[in-house]
Amino acid sequence: MDIKEILKHVDHTLLLQPSTWEEIKQICDDAVKYQTASVCIPPSYVKQASEYVQGKMAICTVIGFPNGYMTTKTKEFETKDAIANGASEIDMVINIGWMKDKKYDLIEEEIRTLKTACGEKILKVIIETCLLTEEEKIKMCEIVTRAGADYIKTSTGFSTGGATFDDVKLFAEHVGEKVKIKAAGGISSLEDAEKFLSLGADRLGTSRIIKIIKSEEATGY
Repeated sequence: MDIKEILKHVDHTLLLQPSTWEEIKQICDDAVKYQTASVCIPPSYVKQASEYVQGKMAICTVIGFPNGYMTTKTKEFETKDAIANGASEIDMVINIGWMKDKKYDLIEEEIRTLKTACGEKILKVIIETCLLTEEEKIKMCEIVTRAGADYIKTSTGFSTGGATFDDVKLFAEHVGEKVKIKAAGGISSLEDAEKFLSLGADRLGTSRIIKIIKSEEATGY
């Protein structure tokens, strides 16, 4: 697969706690230069980044991140605030405890609430696959589909594991036709990126792909 084609599916990501504006600005520059799908950054930088890129790049941010156990009202406020500040894509984290307690209606209601807050903006639902059983992952595919979210996403990258080929394959087998898939966490090579896309992922949350490309350019490869 052509590198430019892979980059079209990348959410170029920087979510580490010590991230500075200079670092955020750099990944915005890289995202614009390499024409990724979006740049995914902390909510506190959304307004500044949106003003900086001036419409040249989609701004994605995270809600209820990374643990997901905030109240729905809190997540709703975060979502509305992020969109008002210029975010065009929202990646929310589900309440994992509700999943373990089988409070499926509450999870679905929360996703619906945030999708309403998003309006025409993209909503991606992070289910943190490394903390779920296969049965729970399949159940989340059903819930995300019913709730009308745009994407189901594997991971925050801040828990015990990231995206796996098996999880993306499982998603592809169980989500509805209108739900796309985002693999995130631990995508460390162009080969991995291509494999995730071939298995059905539409987006890849990673910071490493552009680092690899920049390194290859620097070394003449």
